[in-house]
Amino acid sequence: MATSFKTLLGTDTQATRTKLHEAIPITGTITTGTYSDLNIKNYSHGMFQSVYDYPYLSSSANHIFDITVGYSSGSAVSGSKSTQNRQKLQMYNTLAQVLVGHDQTGSIRQFDEDGDLSDGSKLQECFFFNFSRLLTKDEIQKGSFRMDFNLNPTGSTGIGHTEVTARVRDTYSTTNSFKTNSPAGEYNILYATGTSADTGANTARPFEGEKAVGLIFYQAGIAVLTSSLFKVVASGGICKNTMVNNETGGQIIMTTASSGPAGWGVERLLVSSSISGAADAIRNRLQDVYFTNTTELNSTIYFCRANANEFNYSSAPTYLSQSQIRVKESRRDEPISYITTVGLYSANNELLAVAKLSEPLKKTPSNEFTLRVRLDY
Repeated sequence: MATSFKTLLGTDTQATRTKLHEAIPITGTITTGTYSDLNIKNYSHGMFQSVYDYPYLSSSANHIFDITVGYSSGSAVSGSKSTQNRQKLQMYNTLAQVLVGHDQTGSIRQFDEDGDLSDGSKLQECFFFNFSRLLTKDEIQKGSFRMDFNLNPTGSTGIGHTEVTARVRDTYSTTNSFKTNSPAGEYNILYATGTSADTGANTARPFEGEKAVGLIFYQAGIAVLTSSLFKVVASGGICKNTMVNNETGGQIIMTTASSGPAGWGVERLLVSSSISGAADAIRNRLQDVYFTNTTELNSTIYFCRANANEFNYSSAPTYLSQSQIRVKESRRDEPISYITTVGLYSANNELLAVAKLSEPLKKTPSNEFTLRVRLDY
């Protein structure tokens, strides 16, 4: 071990930040049928539903995301006759408080369609997707988020039925802009575009151009979708009226006999269904989810310099033999040491970190080394 210490100067340290990304694809087969709902967990409190990538009783199952639904007190579907009305109001207010915050009067803000919290375009009935930290890591990468939903008005559950698809996506990659007026960090607006129907009366695209349908909060890992995505214009939604016909009762059906009472539209679903039932309906229309996560790696790099006249001796007991340096054959030979370890010490000479070299470096008065030590955190 060395008996001398060398002080690191300001020019010897450098802070860096690296962002690592990982693609996260979630297929609709996981959420709607691969495990016959054994990977879907409902709770006795009935406030949300959890989705796993494998039957949740298995030790190898990983939590993917939670689904819940809520609406504001000003919503037309809010009322004492609505199933779990109090819980749906609580879920909306809880998430709004965390993601949108309070106004100057102390009241909880409502989710806003375009991020301008001062105007009146509010998202009053919403579906919430809370992705697990295991998948999102530090944040969802801007411009990478995408969800595909089946808008087939016949009520098909999504597997093999892609006649009418809404692609919900984050537009950061095209606009290079995002919102910062949220207590939960950065967020952006989600827009939906739709594919054409293949057969039947619904041959038109579901939207006229792109439509704002929700918000994506990058650091929180939460997607907020408006229920208007599943309603036609005549019912106060954004889908074209040609999306439905007389056979479907003039609405986009959210439930089938396999997922609950058949023939319910989204408004009936919000009023008459439990939160778990509404989560089942939206989950069975989910075809896939894709995003890229971000892990922020902060590092401090220390440049440890051993100049020609430094660290040429060692205090290791085996370095000397009868007061003679073992690695010298005559008095005229240069002193030699071998660098194997770098220790970083505090101002009080307390050892804080140790870096090991892959192989010893021979140090003599005729050479110099700069060892680059990186601490990640």
